[in-house]
Amino acid sequence: MNKPRKKPEQLRSHRWYGVKDLRSFGHRSRTAQMGYHRSDYAGKPVIAVINTWSDINPCHTHFRQRAEEVKRGIWQAGGFPVEMPAISLSEPFQKPTTMLYRNLLAMETEELLRGYPADGCVLMGGCDKTTPALIMGALSMNLPAIFMPAGPMLRGNWRGDTLGSGSDAWKYWAELRAGNISEDDWGEIEDGIARSPGHCMTMGTASTMTSAAEAMGLTLPGAASIPAADSRHAQMATLTGKRIVDMVWEDVCPREIVDSRAIDNAVTAVLALGGSTNAIVHLIAIARRAGVALDLDRFDALARRTPVLANLRPSGKYLMEDFFYAGGLRALLAQLADLLDASAPTVNGRSLGENIDGAAVFNDDVIRPRARPLIERDGLAVLRGNLAPDGAVIKPAAMEPRLLKHAGHAVVFRDYNDMAARIDDPQLPVDADSVIVLQSAGPRGAPGMPEWGQLPIPKKLLAAGVRDMVRISDARMSGTSYGACVLHVAPESHIGGPLALVRDGDLIELDVPGRRIELQVEQAELERRRAAWTPPAEHYGRGFGAMYLKHVRQANDGCDFDFLEAGPPTPDPEIH
Repeated sequence: MNKPRKKPEQLRSHRWYGVKDLRSFGHRSRTAQMGYHRSDYAGKPVIAVINTWSDINPCHTHFRQRAEEVKRGIWQAGGFPVEMPAISLSEPFQKPTTMLYRNLLAMETEELLRGYPADGCVLMGGCDKTTPALIMGALSMNLPAIFMPAGPMLRGNWRGDTLGSGSDAWKYWAELRAGNISEDDWGEIEDGIARSPGHCMTMGTASTMTSAAEAMGLTLPGAASIPAADSRHAQMATLTGKRIVDMVWEDVCPREIVDSRAIDNAVTAVLALGGSTNAIVHLIAIARRAGVALDLDRFDALARRTPVLANLRPSGKYLMEDFFYAGGLRALLAQLADLLDASAPTVNGRSLGENIDGAAVFNDDVIRPRARPLIERDGLAVLRGNLAPDGAVIKPAAMEPRLLKHAGHAVVFRDYNDMAARIDDPQLPVDADSVIVLQSAGPRGAPGMPEWGQLPIPKKLLAAGVRDMVRISDARMSGTSYGACVLHVAPESHIGGPLALVRDGDLIELDVPGRRIELQVEQAELERRRAAWTPPAEHYGRGFGAMYLKHVRQANDGCDFDFLEAGPPTPDPEIH
């Protein structure tokens, strides 16, 4: 990346501002209308600050202030900041699922950068789908870009016990349904589990994906681990703003950073963190936007060699605040140095190896040494078999070990509403050895592949002390979730995948060490069922939903739109 520094007349924004014609007169006069003098922007990089703040997104409530701190850094470095709001994908509130809209934010990011006089951009995200969406859009546009993570919230607390967002919600919801805590207890937990700005402080999808962004070189070193409420997070925002200005002059673009080395480093980091299964879908989509071939088999190969070193919920004990104090991602990556490609470039102009050199661990129970990992390998695992010809995933670190090899008879729910109506029926023919199956929860079936994969355990089994059992679906599950949940079954049931053919009482065999998921039904019987299967009606007949259903790919291919993943480069607009 040793290119000559750009000259002012080589800036992309020069086409808007620097030309002596009627159109540029309009651009300059309207900029003056906003209160800016020509000296504020003339010959300076215009930096788009893509801000996913919203009143409905609790993870990003501090982004109003952080945007100002990013802009302060841009001004100080001699750039001209332009804040541009983008759709805010709020995981707790947006229905049916933010995953339905990940590609919409990716499209919006790409087109904002293409349609306006941006020379580079700061991407402000953190809540689950915002991180991959922003990166996907920036990769497709390929202007100089740097990611600024939202940071995790502070630890929750209830009666002296530490609470982790998501993970403890599922845990105590089960205890409430089992009758072990009261409604008053539940109300106190509700008030104490999320008590500051920032995304989930467990190793859920948010921290998984911001950590992946750092490991692939798209953030300043150490940026992903800083709690949102910590003053060092504000400092990081300003330093991010400063750095993007130099990146524009140096012409450092994301496709020069996100190569096969960066992708493997990101996958390895996710595995060592005990990260979210959602990372598989998102990283495949990110990699393919960068022209890197990433598939489930590569994930599985890296999982077989990578230890889980982060003792973080839901797989372990601690939370992201503890992780930061223990040394953060830099310290964890330093423990993995021999499994990473240290030569990979990063946005600060140094290699990944240089960025993690000398990083120390300050609590070796939070960030385990290689000699004492939380789990020796297989933070995630890819399963195949006649039930999932194109693959399925599971998180062995978050399940009861007794279920790693299991066979049981299926209890099938045809969709989420069917499950919600019957799961707690005392007459439901289910026991602790049963395998719960949910159909029609995939990319097209739900629609949007919601986080329904941590299927609830029937109330009568909870009361009997059961806290984990095998559950199978074509859905995703929250990275904060846990359990023996087989997810992302592909192809999905909605388009006729084998999951659509499962019936009550069928024997299903799970073998995580052997990487198998098998439906023990004769092939002739499966063919009979397939002949009788009728494709369900589509959910949308118009609007974005109709476009989504027409173009979304399956989970094993990253759920990107087919026309966004590939195709010729889109030219810059003509300035007329």
